[in-house]
Amino acid sequence: MKEKRNFKDIIFRGILYLWGLTIIFPLGWVLFESLKTNPEFFANIWALPEKLQFGNYIKAWKEYNFGKALLNTLYYVGGSMILGLFFTTLNAYALTRIEFKGRQLIWGLIMMSLFLPGINALVPQYVVMRDLGLTNSLSGLVLLSSLGETVFYLMILGGFMKSIPKEVEESAFLDGASHWQVFWRIIIPLSTPGIVTVAIFKFIDFYNAFLSPFIYLSDPDKYTIGVQMYQANKLMEYSADWVTLFAGIIIAMIPSLAVFIFFQKWILKGATLGSVKG
Repeated sequence: MKEKRNFKDIIFRGILYLWGLTIIFPLGWVLFESLKTNPEFFANIWALPEKLQFGNYIKAWKEYNFGKALLNTLYYVGGSMILGLFFTTLNAYALTRIEFKGRQLIWGLIMMSLFLPGINALVPQYVVMRDLGLTNSLSGLVLLSSLGETVFYLMILGGFMKSIPKEVEESAFLDGASHWQVFWRIIIPLSTPGIVTVAIFKFIDFYNAFLSPFIYLSDPDKYTIGVQMYQANKLMEYSADWVTLFAGIIIAMIPSLAVFIFFQKWILKGATLGSVKG
């Protein structure tokens, strides 16, 4: 039996379709422009390409160094995800499953940090990184990103861990297991859905990061994709090779789009995971 749709449902769906169009149309436009020649682009930005210029992608990959930038980004994102996810999981376990004095105070301070703009920590972080000799280093950037905890991820994973029955831990402790053994052998396997969700969010967050790589990296051979895109855009002041820049934009979008397409159910579920499970 088909569900009846009233007038409000139709209006709501229409608004969602229009909203989706505002997102899809610019992406489609950039894709078509990346397959043109520069004369075609400047002649008519709305016309379709006469012949598909896939060579723009090869040019963007080689001349604008997007290939090297993607490798740097994969190293930065991969390292930050592995270390950051471990620390987030460990912190969530300590703050939700272990009873100790001052735990609520720590949670309160963490929640208060939501009201503090992240830009406030920029100067002290840079001073510490400089004194430790970790500036202009992808490994230093990985360390900085991994140690910088995000409240949103703690809330998601902490809410999920709270749903695990306490009896599971208690029986393990009775058998002589330590906190580390309980964490590694029980909590992590049972929290896998939440961990995967946080991992996806972290990937998108790190992949799209611009400010930290822009500030800490000065060597062009170490630029991540976000910084490389910025540098390529600056070159347009002199070369006006916009079609190659558009090709670079498409290349830069492919990894994050692929992650979203393959894991969109996890991403949508993760937006309410902590509140539902908690």
